[in-house]
Amino acid sequence: MLKLVFFLIFLMPVCLINNMYWMVQILLLFISFIFLMMNNFMNYWSEISYFLGSDMLSYGLILLSLWICSLMILASESINKYSNYKNLFLLNVIMLLLLLILTFSSMNLFMFYLFFESSLIPTLFLILGWGYQPERLQAGIYLLFYTLLVSLPMLIGIFYLMNKMGTMNFYLMNNFMFNYDLLYFCMLCAFLVKMPMFLVHLWLPKAHVEAPVSGSMILAGIMLKLGGYGLLRVLMIFQLMNLKYSFIWISISLIGGVLVSFVCLRQTDLKALIAYSSVAHMGIVLAGLLVMSYWGLSGSYTLMIGHGLCSSGLFCLANISYERLGSRSLLINKGLLNFMPVMALWWFLLSSANMAAPVTLNLLGEISLLNSIVSWSWVSMIMLSFLSFFSAAYSLYLYSFSQHGKFFSGIYSFSNGKIREYLLLLLHWLPLNLLILKSDMCMLWL
Repeated sequence: MLKLVFFLIFLMPVCLINNMYWMVQILLLFISFIFLMMNNFMNYWSEISYFLGSDMLSYGLILLSLWICSLMILASESINKYSNYKNLFLLNVIMLLLLLILTFSSMNLFMFYLFFESSLIPTLFLILGWGYQPERLQAGIYLLFYTLLVSLPMLIGIFYLMNKMGTMNFYLMNNFMFNYDLLYFCMLCAFLVKMPMFLVHLWLPKAHVEAPVSGSMILAGIMLKLGGYGLLRVLMIFQLMNLKYSFIWISISLIGGVLVSFVCLRQTDLKALIAYSSVAHMGIVLAGLLVMSYWGLSGSYTLMIGHGLCSSGLFCLANISYERLGSRSLLINKGLLNFMPVMALWWFLLSSANMAAPVTLNLLGEISLLNSIVSWSWVSMIMLSFLSFFSAAYSLYLYSFSQHGKFFSGIYSFSNGKIREYLLLLLHWLPLNLLILKSDMCMLWL
């Protein structure tokens, strides 16, 4: 893992050299492919250095981080074009990527916590520095306070665990089982806010709407997965407590998912719609995780990776329309089928992936999650059926409202996409649909 970290540290000075924008992007793609080759499908930790290592769980998420970060640079071409502090932007992205990789590859709970919280800072800079509206200050404060409020109890919980177990290593923590209510809530709440669970999700739509496209991509692609990854790591020592309390979180998530789907159907802002749909998807991931069945764990992991690619791609599409029309409102982004004929195909492909249509990774994840949640409780079928139905409903609403209808009179007759944009969307869509052929790495990691 250290070679990956060193690569990124040595990439930082390169960011500060002028006219190196695409060089950094190409180098990130290059390291993604190298990391792809480092893959050894083991059920235990490998690639171990001092406190870093990688098992199947972190492998997929590190690969996703590398991939999304290289695509972020590809998507933010306007920053390069208008020289909007592009060197600082690149440095910020590399810092964020470094912190994310350290988060996912930490084998030590405290180190994981440290990097988990640090990755908030570059994200905050992205929103505050390159966001679009003045409201981005409020969004940044929301993001900061929601996350920091619950992470202090978690830190105290970690100290308590260290005192009791004498180790922070994930591998050695498996030997312990805690039956202590307050500790359980302290450790879980930080991840539930990061997921975000319904009721503590308000920071997410705000942050998404104010963030630049790169900020939205990293938030949807990786930041939401930090919560799920943390739960997968920490729940093993709280299994007894989880049997007692999981019904609360699962009920909130399923009911919240349906309510958020209703909210989606009333949105007129493209980005807000995609952001709220993320909350609904992560709700079902959280429910599957807390059921603690084999299907649930592997399904939630699969859906996390699928959602990371799909949501990120949708934000790119929204940004492409925004760059052409100067607005994210669905009232102005109408009739794009006439305006950008070729993009309609990409809108269709990614909207259908968002509603878990066949051959996407989302389908595999949702099927396993449905299985696991229904096997946990038969009653949850009611909410799950609503959730699946409305998930399709808002994806169709997003597609049909933006592509059909009479287009706004203030825009030109038609507009072509750039090759860069097609490449960007293809690199989101291909892994999303081809990973299902190699789905054993998502489903058989336990």
